[in-house]
Amino acid sequence: MKGLLLLCLLALFGGQRSSACPHPCSCKGNQVNCSNMSLKSSSLPTSFPAGTTVLHLHNNLLTSLPNGILDDLASVHSVSLHGNPWVCDCGVLYLRAWLLRQPPALRSHVGVNCSSPPSLRGRLVVYLSEQEVLDSCYYWYCDLALASQVCLFVFVVVQAGLLMALIVFLRKFKRLSKEAKRTTEESFTAEESPRENEYAPLRESST
Repeated sequence: MKGLLLLCLLALFGGQRSSACPHPCSCKGNQVNCSNMSLKSSSLPTSFPAGTTVLHLHNNLLTSLPNGILDDLASVHSVSLHGNPWVCDCGVLYLRAWLLRQPPALRSHVGVNCSSPPSLRGRLVVYLSEQEVLDSCYYWYCDLALASQVCLFVFVVVQAGLLMALIVFLRKFKRLSKEAKRTTEESFTAEESPRENEYAPLRESST
C-alpha cells in the first residue's frame, strides 16, 4: 500500500515538473521561448514541458544538444535552432540524428550550420554524412593528442630544469661544506698552537 502511494506521489510531482516552464525561458501556452538568451550547451534546461508544441532555441551559443533532450516532445511541430555556433564533431551526432527523423515540413534543419571544424564550416548539419562526422571526431582527437604531447614536453622540460637546479644546488652545498670544514680545522689548529707554546717551557723544566 505504501509503495503504491509512493508511486502516485512520484507520478504527481513528476507531472508537475514536466509541465513547468524551464528557467530562464518564457512560456506562453504550449510555446517555450529560449531564444536570444546566450544559452550555452551547459546552461540549457535539462528538459522541456511534455506538451510543448513550439520550441525556440535560436540565436544562442549552443554548440551541441544533450542526448535525448528533444526525444520526449511528441507534440512538437516547430523547433528553431538557427543562429547557434554548432560544432560538428562527435557532439553533433544526436542533433543530426534528431533532424533526420523530422519531416521536411518541420524545417528545423534550416539555418543549422556547422561553425567548426574549418573543413565543415557552413555545412548544414542534417546533410552531413556519418563518415564526415566521424572524420571530424578524429580531427578533434588529433588536436587533443597534439595538446597532450605539448603538455608532456613542457612537463619534461620543467622536470629537467628542476633536476639541473637541484644538481647545481648540491654541488654548491658540497663546496660550501668543504670550505666550512677547512675553515674549522684551520681555526682549531690556530687555537692549539699558542697553547702548545705556553706549555713547552713547563715540559722542558720538568725534564
